[in-house]
Amino acid sequence: MTEIEIGRGKRGRRAYSFDDIAIVPSRRTRDPQDVSVGWQIDAYHFELPVVAAPMDSVMSPASAIELGKLGGLPVLDLEGLWTRYESPEPLLREIAQLDPAQAISRMQEIYRAPIRPDLITLRLNEIREAGVTTAGALSPQRTQEHWKTVVDAGVDLFVIRGTTVSAEHVSGRAEPLNLKRFIYELDVPVIVGGVATYTAALHLMRTGAAGVLVGFGGGAAHTTRRALGIHVPMATAVADVAAARRDYMDETGGRYVHVIADGGMGLSGDIIKAFACGADAVMLGASLARSTDAPGGGFHWGSEAHHEALPRGERVEVGTAGTLEQILTGPAQTADGTTNLVGALRRAMATTGYSELKEFQRVETLVAPYQRS
Repeated sequence: MTEIEIGRGKRGRRAYSFDDIAIVPSRRTRDPQDVSVGWQIDAYHFELPVVAAPMDSVMSPASAIELGKLGGLPVLDLEGLWTRYESPEPLLREIAQLDPAQAISRMQEIYRAPIRPDLITLRLNEIREAGVTTAGALSPQRTQEHWKTVVDAGVDLFVIRGTTVSAEHVSGRAEPLNLKRFIYELDVPVIVGGVATYTAALHLMRTGAAGVLVGFGGGAAHTTRRALGIHVPMATAVADVAAARRDYMDETGGRYVHVIADGGMGLSGDIIKAFACGADAVMLGASLARSTDAPGGGFHWGSEAHHEALPRGERVEVGTAGTLEQILTGPAQTADGTTNLVGALRRAMATTGYSELKEFQRVETLVAPYQRS
């Protein structure tokens, strides 16, 4: 791939965000009703290729159950308020009402409460007993401490999610999590990430992960680019990791690792382009935080916003756009791409002539930058 000269001593690849690309219609079209957007990972089938981001502003046990019944995969943050406090609702309301100048410092105080293993068990049992697929997320730093509690609670899918996760973490202070050994010894499928390059993704796939989360630093509540200078535009990241998936299939004789785009997808058009670049599913944060059912009350934040030493996120106001059902499957009452996300995906697939998501990954795309008004 052609590199661009940044200066005489530095060269770099040109990378593209979803805003930089466009999907091209083909000679064939279909009825949207004939399009399938179902998705399966391991033994679990979902009617919608939507994974909820494990963030307190997005998922509570109640909203997780609702998303599961609508056909998506809910993931609960097992380091969030629901596993630190028996009744976190007053704190959620407080966070939504905080003055922006005090938001981070107050959130740091709130999240200093210890994680309680009994609450991890309680929350996961609540979701499991509702009859939906149960998934919980831990950061790589907390996985060693709490993984057994999570597995014993009967979790169906285990998510290890961080701003960036590698298969070769090096530490001079403590023994790092050995992902390959951990995943091999676990009896449940593991989704792990974020990652944004071909090489890093290939290494994560070799750990035995069932799915890889793609993206870091690009979410609506992240300030990683400003704080650390780290960011990879999502269109390029998803396409690179999809190439790693293809090569890993060749390497293993057919083992398929699911690519899940995570971040940088605020509107339905971004979600559609993620699939066009090679994603099997999308992990949504801000899009679902706009739900009237979301626990954030119209605000959105992630764990980076309350890091005790170096916050790399913020609490952002996203407002509300409709119920969780309206956001996912409509009906939409606006034309801004915030509601009926799955309906928009169906329409795009039908317009370009594809009936299955894996086929849609081959759709023609153009580099067509534009600025949103």
